[in-house]
Amino acid sequence: MAEQDNGRARSASVARKTNETDIKLSFQVDGTGISEIQTDVPFLNHMLDLFTKHGHFDLKVDAKGDIEIDDHHTVEDIGICLGQTLREALGDKRGIKRYASVFVPMDEALAQVVIDISNRPHFEYRAQYPTANVGSFETQLVHEFLWKLALEARITLHVIVHYGQNTHHMIEAVFKALGRAIDEATSIDPRVQGVPSTKGVL
Repeated sequence: MAEQDNGRARSASVARKTNETDIKLSFQVDGTGISEIQTDVPFLNHMLDLFTKHGHFDLKVDAKGDIEIDDHHTVEDIGICLGQTLREALGDKRGIKRYASVFVPMDEALAQVVIDISNRPHFEYRAQYPTANVGSFETQLVHEFLWKLALEARITLHVIVHYGQNTHHMIEAVFKALGRAIDEATSIDPRVQGVPSTKGVL
């Protein structure tokens, strides 16, 4: 059974349509790892599937974008939509653990994701990839996706790729660690009374 916030399932949906993208996205925090991902960016599909599976979320994405220009707008706007749904799904954040720090290895690569569900958007990113592309996917778009996710979810997000030789492995480790970190930070801790902040609000 899904954890609930004030009697409601922790889930949200958003539809975002611009001159550049048309996105429908639904996100459930307390899921079973089911993903239904349809975008025009195959590498992002793979990463979102990993994120969902390892975070035990349920995620549906139907996205079309101006990939005849490049993948930038599609990747950025999916990050925006995912951040918005995460923030909405968590509601007033009562009972959550709030913090998480997760290391994930992927063969020779090691990534770390540290999260504070703080209502203060901040993003730090330390990653140097051996190649500028994985197939047709530009590695600089990982930064764009993560930054927009942090901004719209209003979380503090630190992402560090400590080392690696294979760019695919390094990015894969990031998305797996992201899923596990969000899962841990959003999980309900029965010891937490109300909101986990001395301010009384997040």
